[in-house]
Amino acid sequence: MSIRKRLLFSNIAIVILPIIALFLIDIILYYFLAFIINLDVGADFQQTFIKLRFIGMFLIIILINGLLTFYVSKSILNPVKKLSKAAEQIKNGDFDTPITSMGEDELGKLAETFELMRIKLQQSAQLQDKYEQNRKELIANISHDLKTPITSIKGYVEGIRDGVADSPGKMDRYIQIIYTKANDMDHLIDELFLFSKLDLSSVPFHFEQFNLQDYFTDLIEEMQFDVGKDGISIVLTVEGWSGYEVYADREQLKRSVTNIIQNSVKYMEKKEKKINVHLKANSVEITIQVKDNGEGIYEEALAHIFEQFYRADSSRAGGEGRSGLGLAIVKRIVEQHGGRVWAESEIGMGTSIFFTLPISEKQVKR
Repeated sequence: MSIRKRLLFSNIAIVILPIIALFLIDIILYYFLAFIINLDVGADFQQTFIKLRFIGMFLIIILINGLLTFYVSKSILNPVKKLSKAAEQIKNGDFDTPITSMGEDELGKLAETFELMRIKLQQSAQLQDKYEQNRKELIANISHDLKTPITSIKGYVEGIRDGVADSPGKMDRYIQIIYTKANDMDHLIDELFLFSKLDLSSVPFHFEQFNLQDYFTDLIEEMQFDVGKDGISIVLTVEGWSGYEVYADREQLKRSVTNIIQNSVKYMEKKEKKINVHLKANSVEITIQVKDNGEGIYEEALAHIFEQFYRADSSRAGGEGRSGLGLAIVKRIVEQHGGRVWAESEIGMGTSIFFTLPISEKQVKR
């Protein structure tokens, strides 16, 4: 029952019940005086009847008003007290205590709203804690990954200053190592900057519709030229109809595929190095699989390889202890396209990185 109906019922009852009680008192008093104590009907009878009637009516009115007031106040004040206590807990930062249901009236709906607010605040606080933890981990990992090449650069510079590089060949080698380490630092900073912008959704995406097979044919040809000198072959295969088009950002898609292939190349130690890029489409989305024949990733680590700065030495069989943001960037870019990304791996056989892209809506409608 709503509060308005409850108050209306109380007001009506305060008027109706005393009237009904008056009739009952008249009947009971008359019966009591006339038949129980056998009082003669006369002036004394009428005077006694009026006095007792007034006293009875007064007591009934007090009783009815008291009971109705108690009922209405209890049904309203108790929920208000509970809500007040809940608000105080939320004010003090306690988002873990649930607010119990208080019925179907206005206060019950208010309690439900309070509970939804508590849940939202709890989720927001948990997300804030997660961001803070990620920030601390990010700073720690950046410090680690920048310190390593800086220490190496300092060592080689000191070697040059101390005359350790005492021949032109040795000097060239030292300078080349310093240049490579500086490039590694520059690449890390660029990836970190991009990842931060993706995390804040501040990277502009330029979406356009294009044929995905034609796009990958050109992209793989370009990438084969880059990795071919290291003895790595990249093969593109297409399953099903090749005419599907996607609505995507060409540059960001290229960055995703490049990051995946670079990550595969980094951990390939076999004599014959192969990467297969496979496209498979259904009526809703296209799945892109990038499969290498590297050492593989341990199963318990697969769910974490898309996390920022996840340590490779704990996930890759035979991998070097190096961290990066490549796959974390891939995950952000794919999600911005409305797709999904995941990995499958078999130790000794290689790893497959999968991601999906929705088929262009214009093509679906055709």
